[in-house]
Formats: sequence, C-alpha cells, structure tokens
Amino acid sequence: MFFYKKGARKTCDCDKMSQSKYLECGKIVNTHGIRGGIKLESWCDSPEDLASLKKVFLKKGAEYICHKVKRASIFKQFVLFELEGITDIDMANALRGRVVYADRDDISIDEGDFFIADIIGLPVIDLESGKELGELTDVLNLGASDLYEIKTEGGNIDIELLDDVFGEALDVNRTENLLENAAAELDADALANEIHGN
Repeated sequence: MFFYKKGARKTCDCDKMSQSKYLECGKIVNTHGIRGGIKLESWCDSPEDLASLKKVFLKKGAEYICHKVKRASIFKQFVLFELEGITDIDMANALRGRVVYADRDDISIDEGDFFIADIIGLPVIDLESGKELGELTDVLNLGASDLYEIKTEGGNIDIELLDDVFGEALDVNRTENLLENAAAELDADALANEIHGN
C-alpha cells in the first residue's frame, strides 16, 4: 500500500473516518550483512519516503513494536535498514516476510494529498448518475497510472486510471469515494456494462 496520493480535495479528517494509526509501508524481503541489517521492498510512493523514516513498527499480535532506524540507505528499488534491537543475522532472518509499518503522525503530507489506506473499502459512485458502482478494494501503482480494483456484484474489475482522474471528485472526509465521470479516462456507462456483463 502506498503512503499517499496527490489529488484529493481535502486531507483526511480523523474525527470523521475510522483510520488506523499505523500504515503499511514495506515488506522485509531479505537480510543485509551479518549485523542485523534488513532489505525492504518499499510500498511507499518512493524508496526515499521509506528511507526517511526515523522509526518503524513491527506487529506482534495486536501490538505494534517500535524500532528506531539506526541507518537507512537505498539500493536500487529497495531500502536497507539497520534497526535498533536487531543485532545479528539470525534476528534479521527471522523477520523475513514481515510487513513494516509507519505511524501516520510521522509522515507529513501536503494539503490535498491523502493516504491510500484511507480510501480502501469505500464505495465507488458515479458522480453523474449517483449510482454506486462497487467498492474500492485496492490501489496499485503502475508508474504513470494507478490500477484501481473495484469489487462489484458481478465480480472484481481492475480499472487503470491516470493520476488526476479522481482529482476534485475525491473527498476522503466523506463516507463515499466519488468517481468523476471523465470520458477521456473512464466511461461510466462502459464501466457499468462491464460490471453487469453487458
């Protein structure tokens, strides 16, 4: 899950939405060196975003355990961390496959940006007709565009959209995710036909 996305009309309002304090920011894919270093796949907008964190969290049961980042660097598309409390290769190896979290309070985002995690699970509604098209279940970054996975009555569909399609239509303070009927990027009638198998 990526940290944040540009294009929302408003930033999130924690009083109006149920939001997790902790955001998924990457996954430990390997060890690095013999002194407890770990190699992470970044799920942030960029590896630099992940590498800039001063602390990260690992989940143990229902608890999030804080680990200060002693050293961070970027290697290709990966991030290399040395974490406080992880001191040898055996400890690091035991963390393979674990998801790493960040505290949302440690991440500054610009006005108009939002966290992807805050829109997952919201209904997708055509602004023109007001019709609910389905539920947003995932957003995958493809580089120049994003892939929005929508769960519908007829099954899951993937819609590739350019960055600005949600634009002014997206307000994460609301309990719905409004999808702008932008013909150049997404034909709502074609989406409705695909959803209903016509």
